[in-house]
Amino acid sequence: MGRFNFDAVIDRTGTSCRKWDSRQAVFDTEDILPMWIADMDFASPPAIAAALQKRATHEVYGYPARLGSYYDSFVKWVGRRYGWPVDSDWMLTTPGVVPAINAAILALTEPGEQVLIQPPVYPPFFSCPQLNGRVALENPLKKAPDGSWQIDFADLEQKLAQKPKLMVLCSPHNPVGRVWRREELRKIADLCLKHDVLVFSDEIHGDLLLDGRRHVPFASLGPEVANRTITCTAPSKTFNVAGLYTSVVVISNPGLRRRMSHMLDALDICGGNIFGITAFEAAYAHCEDWLEELLPYLAGNADLLVEHVSKKIPGLHVTRPESTLLAWLDCRDLGLSQPELKQFFIQKARVGLNDGKTFGEQGFGFMRLNFGCARVTLLEGLNRIEAAVNDL
Repeated sequence: MGRFNFDAVIDRTGTSCRKWDSRQAVFDTEDILPMWIADMDFASPPAIAAALQKRATHEVYGYPARLGSYYDSFVKWVGRRYGWPVDSDWMLTTPGVVPAINAAILALTEPGEQVLIQPPVYPPFFSCPQLNGRVALENPLKKAPDGSWQIDFADLEQKLAQKPKLMVLCSPHNPVGRVWRREELRKIADLCLKHDVLVFSDEIHGDLLLDGRRHVPFASLGPEVANRTITCTAPSKTFNVAGLYTSVVVISNPGLRRRMSHMLDALDICGGNIFGITAFEAAYAHCEDWLEELLPYLAGNADLLVEHVSKKIPGLHVTRPESTLLAWLDCRDLGLSQPELKQFFIQKARVGLNDGKTFGEQGFGFMRLNFGCARVTLLEGLNRIEAAVNDL
């Protein structure tokens, strides 16, 4: 028995929680088990709660500063867990990965230029280029015969030859859960160097690797790669503090960093907030033991999900994720259109999932399920899906 109880079922209703309190707005019903947006139903680490409570007792909440201990906590974390040497001078702060992507697009590309993405992928990878007057250039992932998701490198080179200014890489990948191997990242890096394309690497799920896998930061592949890379990550997914909106951007290239910093200043999104800064430092400095207990629990949930789907839910297929707290359900054998599929899960299964179409056209026939919850909650969701599918 570990120190932390991930089996506890915590009532999040009435806490201004998007996942639970927005059920009516998102799914048009309260009678639904929400397993969609990528935050966990687990309590955040006690060390974070203690740090926030201590800071809250000081009743002045003015403009914050990030002190040396804030930077040191992250530098030591990535050095220890990834073997990635980062200088604190390389660090910038944003409210999240999505604001950072928008800022990078504005700082490093011009209107009408292309930004390369790899769908099916996190929906803002589409919307960020489009909302800023750029064009999303797609290098779709391929599903191999063994069910794994792979990069189509021949297509990637063809697309990079079109000279997009920026590639937005999702590593690990949301929603398919792939951990890109060092040799895969090396091939991406070599192609981007060959075609003079900068890389924005979203590594927000980099700590949530299952089964002892090890995350390889894209910028750690070497100085030449780091010189053309913007890395963004955060404690938000790892430690369930997404509502505190504090992310870090790492850029070793001084010129790129100046351009990015200038844009963050122009948008006025680099100030941060007291509680986000407090949680960031507490997470990286004091919560490694909590993460080491969380990861096997998530792996156990992934095992339960894959076994349940394969044995009890005909018509659904899922490849066991290598990372994240998300499962990419292949529902194409149900023979439903995407609108029908969405309504099937809402009205028949009474489970709220992410609609696959929001991840690009490659997501048609798919739904995304969040298994970052107590095992009894996951089993309840799977039982609901099982009963609904078997009643088709």
